[in-house]
Amino acid sequence: MDDARIAELLAPFLDESPQGESHERGGGASGAAVLCPAQLRNISMYIDLLQRWNARINLTAVREPEEIVTRHFGESLFAARHLFPKQGAGTMAVGTGPCSSVTPHVIDVGSGAGFPGLPIKIWAPQVSLTLIESNQKKTTFLREVVRSLALTGVDVFTGRAAAFPGLKGDIVMLRAVERFESILPVAADLAGSPGCLAIMMGEAQLKMVRELVSTLRWAKPVRLPMSANRVLIIGRHEPESLA
Repeated sequence: MDDARIAELLAPFLDESPQGESHERGGGASGAAVLCPAQLRNISMYIDLLQRWNARINLTAVREPEEIVTRHFGESLFAARHLFPKQGAGTMAVGTGPCSSVTPHVIDVGSGAGFPGLPIKIWAPQVSLTLIESNQKKTTFLREVVRSLALTGVDVFTGRAAAFPGLKGDIVMLRAVERFESILPVAADLAGSPGCLAIMMGEAQLKMVRELVSTLRWAKPVRLPMSANRVLIIGRHEPESLA
């Protein structure tokens, strides 16, 4: 897919304002982040791999290339823009304050075809990324993407999140997972303290999220660009007391 067209499609998701107001008003993109040529090339290669593999195994129901860009990459990069406001700076902001980790550990639970984890890695190469996926065919695909894009600092775990034996994450991501109610507390438990859980979901699920994981301090949800009812919401673990 043409890199310039990818950049054009992603522009509403990379606006500096939280909900892309300048694009909605027809304004310029002076406040928007700009992906570098290497990032755009990685996204293009990723799309090619996704389409080839999707012909053999069901990775995603979204098959039209431009919709793949907006629905999968756009939403993932929108989350990355909020979690890592300064791309490539080695720091991240969650809620109102920066994370203390210079190399934050991001865990993508139920990664599927790699969203949002791998686009976050493309956006912020400094992160250490773990992709958790129970389907072996999908994890084979994920490893192929990591290999083809020459990404470093990425681990792929084949299994369920409840069985993950690794370290807790600074950021745990959830997007379009099955058995959402049962996986939500597991994902919250994977987030360290301090740390956060970031979820992309339908607005109708907000009440359930706050009730099931009441121990987190939830920020105001942010509507995803080009969506009528999908939002990003971030819940943060407070630092553990030293007392």
